[in-house]
Amino acid sequence: MEDRILIVDDEEMICSILARRLTREGYSCVTAYPEIDLAVEAMRLGAYDFIVKPADLELVVLSVKKALEKKRLEDEIEVYHKNLEGLVEERTAKLQQAYRTLKKAYLDSVKVLVEAIDAKDPYTRGHSDRVRRMSLEIASQLGFTEERLEILEYGALLHDIGKIGIKDEILRKPGALSPEEHQAIQEHPLIGVKILEGVEFFKDKIPMIRNHHEHFDGKGYPDGLAGEAIPLEARIIAVPDAFDAMASLRPHRGIMPLEDILLEVEKYKGKQFDPKFLEIFLQEKIYKA
Repeated sequence: MEDRILIVDDEEMICSILARRLTREGYSCVTAYPEIDLAVEAMRLGAYDFIVKPADLELVVLSVKKALEKKRLEDEIEVYHKNLEGLVEERTAKLQQAYRTLKKAYLDSVKVLVEAIDAKDPYTRGHSDRVRRMSLEIASQLGFTEERLEILEYGALLHDIGKIGIKDEILRKPGALSPEEHQAIQEHPLIGVKILEGVEFFKDKIPMIRNHHEHFDGKGYPDGLAGEAIPLEARIIAVPDAFDAMASLRPHRGIMPLEDILLEVEKYKGKQFDPKFLEIFLQEKIYKA
């Protein structure tokens, strides 16, 4: 593209001389009379040089060449940056797609593991996935970020992973548990921690697994934590975990009517459950999700 130069001077002869000289260099020149607004605009746009009369024509030519070279370099850098931005965006999109694919594969693997856990107790099949769905509903009402929802999703799915280490005859016992058997059941959060604590990916999910059986009044297990000392995500999981356990068919009883279950969980508001999270669970009817 041809370089165009605007020559501004208050003497028409000077403009003519400069125009003829610069035209010999291959530039297209136009002239104008100087006005204060034009000068201000030139400075605002980043004028490269300011030439004082009397001016040597060769210095004028050199100054113009340098100014144009600077402009070309700026244009090249701008094009480079645009190309680089496009390349970065393209590679970022590919990386994000690869991450989503990897994340889905990871989640699918966890779900297979969870199904194996739930299969140990046929009366609660699908329990972990239902707890996952209801926990995410509560967290969404609380305005969790996508990243935090993802962490909660894994924690809720794996909250009972420690039951892998509990004997089937205890999990499937049709009658009431003995004190020793009840104690064995209460070991499952700590067993879950031992299973996952060596895996870096699950590091931020461990508090949910360890503390989802803590009670708001401090009478839960394994650490006897109370109130907000209990990890927030663990307090969320505790509500749908208890609800779904009561809503499941057990060998020693039939399915409890929904009205009875709701009355039961309401009775333990502020005792077993965080009042805020239980209120969301009941008001939003998350149990119907």
